[in-house]
Amino acid sequence: MSLHAPRGTAADLVEEWTAEPVLESTTPFEGIIFDVVRERVDLGAGGVVMRDLVTHPGAVAVLALRELDDVLHVLLIRQYRHASGGHVWELPAGLLDVDGEPPRDAAARELLEEVDLTADEWHVLADDVTSPGAFPETVRIFLARGLHEVDAEDAHERTAEELTIRPLWVPLDDAVDAALAGRISNSATLVGLLSAGLSRERGWSTLRPHDAPWPARDAQRAARR
Repeated sequence: MSLHAPRGTAADLVEEWTAEPVLESTTPFEGIIFDVVRERVDLGAGGVVMRDLVTHPGAVAVLALRELDDVLHVLLIRQYRHASGGHVWELPAGLLDVDGEPPRDAAARELLEEVDLTADEWHVLADDVTSPGAFPETVRIFLARGLHEVDAEDAHERTAEELTIRPLWVPLDDAVDAALAGRISNSATLVGLLSAGLSRERGWSTLRPHDAPWPARDAQRAARR
């Protein structure tokens, strides 16, 4: 049957962020960052179903890029992630946990806090919904260029997992190769690296303004009000 599905183009690939009616909603677990919500959802012809989902404030990640010896390099950080049980390579990233803070400002804050950098130029590189079936964390990945290191007295004092962050400048092509070889597993980092590689091939024509619309996040925020 799927072999006979209609053919389409990029113009057809538009997501519709409209939730189906929720008949009942409870919160079996309330956590520090996220809650677990159980809802009865009316799917129309699909019937009434029970679904568990994890609420999340959303996050931002930053692909910081600069030239070293005429080669584009990306900044990756090695950080301990207890829930995953390992030290993984990631882009600088953090939660959208400050009320009213624009995503670009949150990204700039995380870049400063995790790697002591500021940036002159910001664009949206890609948007990601981590796991739409159960863990709908919305992540916006920014491209940051025109980088500057902050003075030592203005550097952020890191604690906990951030205390052992290890930064590393890697050629963008090498980072993409590592992602394709399975040596990088963080989803936002994978999305960011592969998007950057493709966007560079297209002369960065795919970049969006730093305040571009973000329908997935807007829909989730509206649903949880």
